[in-house]
Parts: sequence; C-alpha cells; structure tokens
Amino acid sequence: MNSRRKFLTYCGLIAGGAGFSYASLGSSARVGAGKRKGTGMSMKFKPYVLQLKHVFTLASGSRNTTPVMLTEITYDGVTGYGEASMPPYLGENYATVQAFLSKVDLSKFDSPFLLDDILTYVEQIAPGNYAAKASVDIALHDLAGRLMDQPWYRIWGLNPERTPYTSFTIGIDLPEVVREKTREAAPYKILKVKLGQGNDKEMILAVRSVTDKPLCVDVNQGWTDRGKALEMIHWLKEQGVAFVEQPMIKTAVDDLAWLTQNSPLPVIADEALQTVSDMHKMQGVYSGINIKLMKCGGLRAAFTMANMARSMGMKVMIGCMIETSCAVTAAAQLSPMADWADLDGNLLIDNDVFTGIKILEGKVMLPDKPGIGILPLAD
Repeated sequence: MNSRRKFLTYCGLIAGGAGFSYASLGSSARVGAGKRKGTGMSMKFKPYVLQLKHVFTLASGSRNTTPVMLTEITYDGVTGYGEASMPPYLGENYATVQAFLSKVDLSKFDSPFLLDDILTYVEQIAPGNYAAKASVDIALHDLAGRLMDQPWYRIWGLNPERTPYTSFTIGIDLPEVVREKTREAAPYKILKVKLGQGNDKEMILAVRSVTDKPLCVDVNQGWTDRGKALEMIHWLKEQGVAFVEQPMIKTAVDDLAWLTQNSPLPVIADEALQTVSDMHKMQGVYSGINIKLMKCGGLRAAFTMANMARSMGMKVMIGCMIETSCAVTAAAQLSPMADWADLDGNLLIDNDVFTGIKILEGKVMLPDKPGIGILPLAD
C-alpha cells in the first residue's frame, strides 16, 4: 500500500483545519489498523538534562540547565518519541513526571489510532501534570503519524508554505552580553527580548545598538503598575516592537484588560493561559495567546486552542520551553496556523538528542517526515 492510500485509509479524508476530528481518526483508523498484526503498545521513559549555551535569565530568575523526561511509545515495531520539559514555574519535576507516567497503562488499548480514547484516559489519570501528559501526547502523535507515513501538518490539512518566521530569544543580561547574543542571532528576522527586571530600556537599547530588526518582548509578569506599563509599551512601539507578552501578573485581570484596551501593541497571554479550559477567560483581556505544548498537555489540546482563538478573533502564537528538537518540532507542526512563532528552545541548548525542525533565514521549515518529523541522534 503506497503512502497516499495508507493516508486515506487511516484518515478517511477527515483532515483539514477545524473539521479535523480525533474521534473520527480513531474510528476510521481502526479498520486499517485491524489489518496489521499488532503487538500492543508499550511505553518507556528516562530523565535527561538539557545544557544551555548561555545562562537563561528572565523576570523570575536564572538557570543554565532544564530537566526533561524523554518518552517512547512502541507498537508493532514502530516507535514514537515524546518529551516533558520542566521549567521551574510549571511546578513539575522528575519525581512528579515519573509518578504520573508510571500510572499510564497503554496495554488496555489495542490501537494507537484511538487517539481520542487514549488521550482522554491520560487526561483523567490525575489533574495537572501537563508536561507529563504532553510527553505521552507527543509520542502518541509521532507514533500514529509514522504508522500513517504522514507528517501531522499534512494530516491536519495545513500548508507548510505558510509557516511564520520564528523569533530568537535574548535573555536578560549585562549590555555587553546582550550585544553578543544579538550578534549571534544574526540569521533571525525577529528577536524576542526578555524584560521585567528593572533594566528594560537598557536591554532594548543594547539590542538596538546592534540591529534594527523587529522585536517582540516577553515581560514574564514582571510589571506591577498598569500606568507605567502603558508608558513603557508606547516607548517600545517607538523602538520597533511588534507585541508584548504577559506584561503583568496573570491574576491582575482588570489591569490587563485595561492595558490591552489602551495598548498600541497587541498584548499576548502566556502564563495566564494553560489549556483549553482557560480559553474563555482570555477574550477581552488579551489580544492573543501563546500556545505551548508543555502548558496545555500536548498537540491535541494545542490544535483545539488554536482553532478556538481564531473563532474568538484572537492572534495565535506557537511557543515552546527549553526543549529538545522533539517537542519543538512537534509544536512546529501547528505553526502554519500561527501569526507568530517562538520555536527556538532547541537552539538554546548544546546537547540535543534529535534532529527535526530547521530554521532557514529565520523561517520555520517543517521536515517532510512522518509523525512529528524527528529522528533520534546516535547515542
């Protein structure tokens, strides 16, 4: 059976934007999968520590490593790969992720194409644990796509030519280090500058001393006064900034709504938004949302959120944590749906264990490979 016939058999021609249905994928794929001699699904996972190229500083603190859990789900001799990244603010760690993943029993499902059933089961194991859930979700999507011999952007009916440029992140640092980081980011068309530690203008001016490229800024809840925040946003607009991400603490809903209403730049929700159940709280408070797989629990929730945001008239950004190319390339499958992308987490580390997404002159280039489009590097 060639790739096209396999694709039609498994997907039943249901792909295509908001019309895609995970439940339909499960039922239509069941027929095709039933012809295979399945050996059941098995999952394994192991901890890994990502080493950053530079100390990473934002409004809440600094670090030079990020813990991740790498997962694998195998079925009928085919393996899909996933990842849980655990930055401090998510509240997850090796112990919590291991405890959650140890409860996941995939042997009760006879087909990896039952995505809706499996992921609903995973969601109901325990509340929270979204990074752990994302590691299962990503691996399962990768596995299903590999068995279909199709990348997920194609299964969803997305055009790979419509990927945006990705920003490259400049963390908070001394002016001379900021200038060095800016020079290193020469291939990228837009830079994301971290703010929120009281040296905001110094940060922007240091970047501007090196480049006149468009900028976006991420305050990570670092501003406390809405009036001063608005003044700063007006100044940032003069400096060529395109949008402001999470300027104030997420609980300051009234202040954020006022700021969004009066801001000359779009205000994007990050820490304020976790998963699908939070979407109704975004409208009227923010101009757009930043979707991250580790926050929402994986690709199924992210795809739903992107479509919901569009229906609500909101901007969409696809972001990431500090991650390997596994999770970053998974998120990139959604990038044709986005106005902006911030998919540089794998570029900030020097010990990646996968190849996948490529950035060509700043533009996200989706791999023409099945599943989420990655290959493991040799040990």
